[in-house]
Amino acid sequence: MGQIEWAMWANEQALAAGLSEFGGLGGAGGGDTGTSESPRALQGARGTGKGSRSRRDGGVLVCLLEYPRSKRKKGSTMERCGQKYLTAVVKLFGPLTRNYYIRAVLHAALAVPAGFLLSTILGTVCLGIASGIYLLAAVRGEEWRPIEQKPRERPQVGGTIKQPPSNPPPRP
Repeated sequence: MGQIEWAMWANEQALAAGLSEFGGLGGAGGGDTGTSESPRALQGARGTGKGSRSRRDGGVLVCLLEYPRSKRKKGSTMERCGQKYLTAVVKLFGPLTRNYYIRAVLHAALAVPAGFLLSTILGTVCLGIASGIYLLAAVRGEEWRPIEQKPRERPQVGGTIKQPPSNPPPRP
């Protein structure tokens, strides 16, 4: 069996945590519920009260950092839609974003303040798990590598024309 690439699992876990913290998974987006509750109660339900901005900013930071997938050591890597734009940003910061020790510490640090709010428990747990997996990946020597597009080879003029089939296709 091949060796497990732990960073791939940590990436998915951290992206789910970022979406949860931002409000994409937990229903913190809110909206008008149509009830006669006080505006203060609705602020808490929608996630627009105290601390929600910092929670949302942390979720955006995690999503921007984790959206670009790393290239696998063996096999092919499926690139996410629009990943090449964020890959350029992540590459710009160099060792700060490439090193998984730094990502583990960053995710652990972002999980601590989110742990004090009941509405962010899911994101906190996901960030904690992602931090542990990133630490394991760093200990095993993994690091983030960008998925780079291979230059397409130009077809040779003489080599592209092939002989047509001489036999008809099989018929049932």
